Amino acid sequence: MGAAWAVLIVGLCLWGSDAVDLRGGLSEPAAGDVAAVGRPFGVELPPAHRALDPARPQRVDIPALDVRAAVTARGLDAEGAIDPPPFAQADSVGWYGGGTRPGAAGAALFVGHVDTETRPAVFYHLSALKPGERIRVARDDGTVAEFTVDDVRVHRREGFDAKAAYGPHEDGRAELRLITCGGTFDHAQGRYTANVVVSAYLTGVIR
Repeated sequence: MGAAWAVLIVGLCLWGSDAVDLRGGLSEPAAGDVAAVGRPFGVELPPAHRALDPARPQRVDIPALDVRAAVTARGLDAEGAIDPPPFAQADSVGWYGGGTRPGAAGAALFVGHVDTETRPAVFYHLSALKPGERIRVARDDGTVAEFTVDDVRVHRREGFDAKAAYGPHEDGRAELRLITCGGTFDHAQGRYTANVVVSAYLTGVIR
């Protein structure tokens, strides 16, 4: 997992390198190494639910973004980064199958494209999520794990701390990370300058 964290930002930022119409229009550049996208004052977050038994994810729903997407397990590519879904499946979400299963203790990693060559993709509006909003993950044991967003950040490539971005925030807690490209598109390098990382934690289960 540590090796995947170390190169994940590189793999993600290269995903949009073939986009021609949407480059640079996805999110505002972060100020400094890490910038909060949305953290409204006074949002009361619910208590964490105990971690669940491991189960594989099948679908992710993000009501605030009108996202309802299939989830497929992904491994690592030749460079050691999480291999995203192919652009032909840009409306689906990849789950790093070599790591934590969503709902179990630890941080499960979900990755999604921000754009394709011609249109927005599944996580195009990811940076618009706010703390307190819900993410639901349907699992293959028949349960739906409900997560509450507690942090939304843009992590720039310079000074990037992979463990801080993708590692668990609290030991023993079931957490979720939704990750896509962010910042601006660097035409000289052919990639985005940052990652958008949404952090959430388990707050309920529907059986």
